[in-house]
Amino acid sequence: MPRNTVHIKAVVLLSYFFAATGSVPSLATEAQLPFERTEEREPCADFRVNRKPLFGDLHVHTSYSFDSYISSQRRDPWDAYRYAKGEKIVLPDAEGEQSIETAIDRPLDFTAVTDHGEFLGQIDICTLDSKKLGYWWPHCLLTRSQSLWPQLLAAHWWTILGGQQESPPEKSFACTLSDCDQGQRDMWSRVQKAAEEHYDRSENCSFTTFVAYEYTEAFDQNNMHRNVIFRNESVSDLPVTVYDTGRDSFPSLWRQLRETCIDKENGCDVMAIPHNSNLSGGLMFRDPRSVEEQEDRLFFEPVVELVQHKGASECRFDRRLGRGLDTVDEACDFEQIPGDNLNMMGTVHGEVRSEKAQLVELDEFARRNMVRNVLKDGLALQQETGTNPFVMGFIGSTDTHSATPGGANEADYVGHLGRRDAEFTNVQDHFYSNPGGLAVVWAEENSRDSIFSAIRRKETYATSGTRPEVRFFAGDYAEDLCSDPEMLTTAYRKGVPMGGELSDVDEQGPEFLIAVRKDYGTQVYPGTDLQRAQVIKGWVDGEGKTREKVFDVLGQADNGAGVDAQTCAPTGEGIKQACTVWRDPDFIPGENAFYYLRVLENPTCRWSTRQCQAAGVNPFASSCEEQAVRANEAARESGATGDVYNKCCLDPAEQPFYSPVIQERAWSSPIWVNTHSESLQ
Repeated sequence: MPRNTVHIKAVVLLSYFFAATGSVPSLATEAQLPFERTEEREPCADFRVNRKPLFGDLHVHTSYSFDSYISSQRRDPWDAYRYAKGEKIVLPDAEGEQSIETAIDRPLDFTAVTDHGEFLGQIDICTLDSKKLGYWWPHCLLTRSQSLWPQLLAAHWWTILGGQQESPPEKSFACTLSDCDQGQRDMWSRVQKAAEEHYDRSENCSFTTFVAYEYTEAFDQNNMHRNVIFRNESVSDLPVTVYDTGRDSFPSLWRQLRETCIDKENGCDVMAIPHNSNLSGGLMFRDPRSVEEQEDRLFFEPVVELVQHKGASECRFDRRLGRGLDTVDEACDFEQIPGDNLNMMGTVHGEVRSEKAQLVELDEFARRNMVRNVLKDGLALQQETGTNPFVMGFIGSTDTHSATPGGANEADYVGHLGRRDAEFTNVQDHFYSNPGGLAVVWAEENSRDSIFSAIRRKETYATSGTRPEVRFFAGDYAEDLCSDPEMLTTAYRKGVPMGGELSDVDEQGPEFLIAVRKDYGTQVYPGTDLQRAQVIKGWVDGEGKTREKVFDVLGQADNGAGVDAQTCAPTGEGIKQACTVWRDPDFIPGENAFYYLRVLENPTCRWSTRQCQAAGVNPFASSCEEQAVRANEAARESGATGDVYNKCCLDPAEQPFYSPVIQERAWSSPIWVNTHSESLQ
């Protein structure tokens, strides 16, 4: 039987998926645990030796973040955790009134609230206690305003305080009037309290929280944010922020995390997850400037956020030009933001208010804004220096500023920016944003230690918001492994999972085990079949040039699936679940490379298409522009200002990235085949 044969026998696949996600637990003693238990808790009744997929969100903002509060959003960390567990919360409408009731379509397994660490104390002074003098400082008054333009003025003021404009970071004058340092301690204590109260330490292990915050470095609006995630309840006394690091930047963050956490030897452990890099102006992943910087990056940043509300950072392809940013991969047009910095948020009443938010042409867009290019450059640096500084797995998250972790359903998307993208303003002002993604880990149990360990070893994958199940291994495998009842046990024993490193390979190269299962969704929101699974390879050729190639290993692009132009209902069928063993036909002995799996679903309507159609504007209709005129008039009669629905009628043929139809997807963490030079880590 050929090595690339697709195994689709029902019994085989049921065996595989029940082994991965079934209901029969395998309880381990403490001595048998494959990870260190660093906290006091009940062992989980549901423990899987071969691990199970847990879906979560590690990038969540609440009213403790300035950019959430100034958008009339009043839900706090307790509310965010309640939402993640399936409870309803109330959000502001386009007028700032608390009137939109919403709930996630399916609860998450884990969540971290990551409010901006820099401003916790200042938000405490500005928003929580009118008896404090600083509460009445003009900037605080603007922050609490219910009018849009004062809120936007307050937002600009906050970015100045954070050093995101021309001035260095400085705290508000409100901190002269009241004690922001005490406010910082109080807020940090509340963050920990909310996480503890919602963490299920019982044997049910129904929900896991992490104490966390966002390090908010964005000098000149170049987004260098990191989500700082602590392993357990032992955390730094206070968040390390840009007020502590200044323009010394993220290397200083890492050093201070060592000082305030790792070196304390009190059980504190921590990681920093880079915000998706598409808006970083090419600065997120620089060449290491010292051995210390190189080692700290490898230790503190095991994974990168590949997709979220502000776009995707895998790779970039401009359909208008018919070429990509160091790629020929046409699937790299997915959820690309026109600009390359945080000014992309600067659209109000349908009008872009900042020149820096305009399209950055492909030839001017920094290569290392895209993670695939970073991974390739890491191989090139390894060839030069012996060490690869860019060994990162993948996760997704939402970056919600509406306290709605995991709210990434295109069909039920209420926005992530409070009033600023509620109702019609979502299409009007945040058309190029998206509902964001999810972080998925393969963990033995739903506990902090197990999940944190999974992220450390990079056995993770990112999704664009749906919940397919994805397995990816490399090793010495038989071609009929998919039909082996002990498939997963064998896969772990004779190889490595996603995120791993493989160095002992023969001249033909490793075999890759690929198993995928569609997201079956819910009764209200059924899932979508898979179209195909692809292996993406990156390597350095004999002339020292970075290269990449995409292999279709399951399914095919022209499977006949699509959407109904009137209802957005999916048409055609695809893969429900499948498994194969694949080998790289172009493998060259002695060549270092990385491989990751990308799984594409059949086409579905983008969130904007659904919201346009709900307003009576069909992006697929020849009369779309006429429909938009009528919808704009109706919106203005209801209080809207400016153009609301004309973007619904954009012609995809004239756009570099936009399409009314998307393909949801998942990306596994890479596997590195390291056939020469020293180990990656």
